[in-house]
Amino acid sequence: MRFVTELTVSGPLRSPAQMLADQVVDGHASVHDADSAAALGLAGAPIEGPTHFSQFDPLATLLWGQAWFEQGCISSHFRTMVVEGEQVQASMVTTGSAGAAIAAHKADGSLVLTGTASIGPDHGVSELDRRRAAQGDPGELFVVDRLEVGMRQDGGDVVTMTHDQPNGAAYPFSLADKLARITEPHPWYTAEGGRSSPWGRAVVPMEMISVLAHRSGEPWPVRSPVMGLFLDLEVRLLAGPVFVDQGYAVAREVVGLGQSRRTESYWTRTTLTDVDTGRPAAEVLLHSGVFKESYPGYPKDRLG
Repeated sequence: MRFVTELTVSGPLRSPAQMLADQVVDGHASVHDADSAAALGLAGAPIEGPTHFSQFDPLATLLWGQAWFEQGCISSHFRTMVVEGEQVQASMVTTGSAGAAIAAHKADGSLVLTGTASIGPDHGVSELDRRRAAQGDPGELFVVDRLEVGMRQDGGDVVTMTHDQPNGAAYPFSLADKLARITEPHPWYTAEGGRSSPWGRAVVPMEMISVLAHRSGEPWPVRSPVMGLFLDLEVRLLAGPVFVDQGYAVAREVVGLGQSRRTESYWTRTTLTDVDTGRPAAEVLLHSGVFKESYPGYPKDRLG
């Protein structure tokens, strides 16, 4: 298929579901809990950012077919939180035969996220490539100060996503629970439909690859208690799809530190390697922020 320079594709308005109300992080409720969100002055408990990735899957498969699940990359900067009951619309504008700019808006027009999508193997410069390159010295840190760029976790953890197994305290739902409420259902995600997929197996939805990447392992030495949130997220398939019922070895590395007026932050790259083939299947780049005011020991004169 020949692509024009700026082909725009948009999906319908969808109502994403809040599935982290019962999330527990470091032994306490998270920002996705209504009371915790209110204590930080937020309008409501935000829906987890990766949820919005599913709305781009039909648009990307319209442009690139099954290659989206094999070598797709979605790279996003989250701009505005979404609470349950709000509607979101996704759109993509092609920038060539293998790339697009992406955006999601609420029904009132406010911007939820911006970023890029592409298919490999040559993805070019992604949204998060640009954002990491633009970051300078983070300055003095008080919550993520014990982290260092280059810190690694590669102790041999192996993770597997089944349809029925819960994903731990940080993700208190199973894949089946998610598929019951996902904004964009697809037969390839199910056990029965997966058998007739191009690969003869069920695939993990793009938004759930982040869950798989972060469901195990020791937490980084971030000072606590704190409330955190996702600032940026990229899911990049190297030799996909990522399959249901398949084991993946997990390796993590801190690749950046930063701060803004309200948050301190750190970047983690997680690689999922297929234990049967030995090939890296996917990389997940997560920019995690922690609210400065949520840390009891934060110097008062440093709060913006």
